[in-house]
Amino acid sequence: MPAFEMPSVRPVNPNFSSGPCAKRPGWTPDALSDAPLGRSHRANVGKVKLKGAIDLTREILRVPDDYRIGIVPASDTGAVEMAMWSLLGARGVDLLAWESFGEGWITDAVKQLKLTDARAIKAGYGDLPDLSTVDFDRDVVFTWNGTTSGVRVPNGDFIPADRKGLTICDATSAAFAQRLDWPKLDVVTFSWQKVLGGEGAHGMLILSPRAVQRLESYTPPWPMPKIFRMTNGGKLMEGIFVGDTINTPSMLCVEDYLDALKWAKSVGGLEGLIGRADGNLKVISDWVARTPWVGFLARLPETRSNTSVCLRVVDPAVVALPDEAQAAFAKKLASLLEKEKVAYDIDAYRDAPSGLRVWCGATVEKSNVEALVTWLDWAFATAKSEL
Repeated sequence: MPAFEMPSVRPVNPNFSSGPCAKRPGWTPDALSDAPLGRSHRANVGKVKLKGAIDLTREILRVPDDYRIGIVPASDTGAVEMAMWSLLGARGVDLLAWESFGEGWITDAVKQLKLTDARAIKAGYGDLPDLSTVDFDRDVVFTWNGTTSGVRVPNGDFIPADRKGLTICDATSAAFAQRLDWPKLDVVTFSWQKVLGGEGAHGMLILSPRAVQRLESYTPPWPMPKIFRMTNGGKLMEGIFVGDTINTPSMLCVEDYLDALKWAKSVGGLEGLIGRADGNLKVISDWVARTPWVGFLARLPETRSNTSVCLRVVDPAVVALPDEAQAAFAKKLASLLEKEKVAYDIDAYRDAPSGLRVWCGATVEKSNVEALVTWLDWAFATAKSEL
């Protein structure tokens, strides 16, 4: 095998995983020294921390004052399930999917909740479905950013302001890196482990006044697990949205989220975070434009994610291989980079087409992405020499 010269510069931080994602620059365990460990989250010290996390989330994401923000169990998945189990069934629902997590919400609605008036609107990896076919007289469930496909909606213009149904948006890899159109969204969910590089296990659930009205006027026909209940006697449990969590949160994780939020403010808040992610995407885009062996999975530039950037190998010699061999080639690239401690966890999601997935969210330094692309070229040349 020919020996290809390794690049001289390595990423300082090789963590490009799409979740859990890289910690913010300069993070050390000392950032958690003020965590009230061994204390009850219901004690005043715990309530202050939890309320502070909610308030900073509102400030940085620019969430409208009349929207409720709650910290809920089980990461983004738990938050989406909580919304679906609590809100769906009052009217028909359109469920959009162009990657694996959207497919999962379809499965939950049809096979678990057994909704009979549920319509799936799908597209393959790399594309968005025809958004003009969505009926907003119905409830609508969709992902803002397809984490496993690298395809996002460019904006919220496809959602009418005078809709009759609710919009339930899984925004876990979009929040803090993309502009969410709040007036168009009734439920927004995300987890701490994505754009801010927080720890897992906790989700955020944001409700519009319209969503609250549905909660207080509609009772689903199925049994509701305690962990999903947001009303009591037909009234919203307001405590959930000021820090009285449904179950016990990790105060260590809360402290880490607070640290990430404070860092977000220090880099310019929402605009600063978006700018950092956009800058990272531009490094990848410029490299793809001059590199014949690689392309984006997302076909249209305006739908390309600036966080979970999904790439495919387009070199003719590789594309000519059987599907299994193409997948093995992509895994070889990821393996070579991991062995050199240059990039960890960048192979494509297990259900997605073979390729690479590079996290470019705000906690990733641009200089690390610039170093990474030179190593991607090295890995490709090395792996192709073995064909």
